[in-house]
Amino acid sequence: MATFTLPSLPSDWSAEKDFKPVASLTFSEDEKIQAANTVTKTEDEDAGEISEDEDPVMLQREAKDWKHQDHYAVMGLSKYRWRATEEQIKKAHRKKVLRHHPDKKAAKGGDEGDQFFKCIQRATDILMDPVKRRQFDSVDENAEVEPPSKKDVQKKAGNLYKLYGPVFEAEGRFSKKQPVPQLGNDKSSREEVEEFYNFWFAFDSWRTFEYLDEEVPDDSADRSQLRHQEKKNNNARKKRKVEDTTRLRQLVESVMTMDERIKRFKQEASKQKNAKKNEREAAEKAAKEELQRKKEEDEKLAKEALEAEKASREEGKKAKEAAKNAAKKNKRVLRQAVKDAGYFVDGEADAKAIDGALNDVDALIAKMDNEELGVVASKLNGKGKGDIKAVFTEKVSDLVAAGKVKEGELKTLS
Repeated sequence: MATFTLPSLPSDWSAEKDFKPVASLTFSEDEKIQAANTVTKTEDEDAGEISEDEDPVMLQREAKDWKHQDHYAVMGLSKYRWRATEEQIKKAHRKKVLRHHPDKKAAKGGDEGDQFFKCIQRATDILMDPVKRRQFDSVDENAEVEPPSKKDVQKKAGNLYKLYGPVFEAEGRFSKKQPVPQLGNDKSSREEVEEFYNFWFAFDSWRTFEYLDEEVPDDSADRSQLRHQEKKNNNARKKRKVEDTTRLRQLVESVMTMDERIKRFKQEASKQKNAKKNEREAAEKAAKEELQRKKEEDEKLAKEALEAEKASREEGKKAKEAAKNAAKKNKRVLRQAVKDAGYFVDGEADAKAIDGALNDVDALIAKMDNEELGVVASKLNGKGKGDIKAVFTEKVSDLVAAGKVKEGELKTLS
């Protein structure tokens, strides 16, 4: 004896109105109820994201005409188009399959055939394949925004930016470089406007035209015919690419000629140029007057400078001589300090110890300038034998840290 599963009941079910004994349900009726509930659940989960009304004409489309169908419209994604995410496409596919699968339609008592279902499958195949989708997006006329007429632009100030903004946004989807600079408005800075036009005049487009290729019938196995068709397709692609590049450049040039900001920038540049010219002429006049005044002043200063230079040379000569004498004195202090310290050995120093200490102190002197010599000499004044070594050791450590002396180079002073 056959058994039956109790189907899910609609939310508005009532016992008095809809009760029907389970045993009286056929398999077909149960399947219809389950299919209807599944479709309702999926549509509820959609939450309005994919909820376009289906065009009756589109539902009658033959599957073999897939290349002329709007894949986004078939999937209910017309408002998203190239912006549709992979998740949205998957969700749309689930919803469309549940609604139009021949078995599901049969379960609901419908008789639609499988033509539109095949259109759905073809649309999904193309939109879920990055390469195929990009080829379709390249020729998706429904994603294009027609440029406004010149008359519409001239109706109101600022119309250019308002009406052409969406046009460039639509064209920008083909850019290899993202983000794409926006057209902006009449408040845009010169730098922003220049960036916009520089970008679009050097526009690097990924747009291709393979989708419009003419195909060789499947029943043709003639290789020469295939090669001939491929050559024709390649030439057609190149031609369309050139035409599209020309079209876009003409569009940018047309907008640039109407852009009041460009005119304003030129006027401002002209004013700045004239202002600079006036400033230059005034500066030249002032420069001549200044040149004459300076000439007279220079002659006076030259005379004073000559006298001052003579005096300075005399003073410098005296200072140099004094510094030289001071350096000699400080060197004697350092050499005498080594001697006073017993050449840094205990007991009587032999010739080797004396030579080593004196050579090291001479090497140390060579590493220092006059100012450093003076500092070390002042520290050595009045120091005893034990403290003299500490003064030398400290200075050697400073020079090692400064990279002027290698570690262990001045052994007797370290």
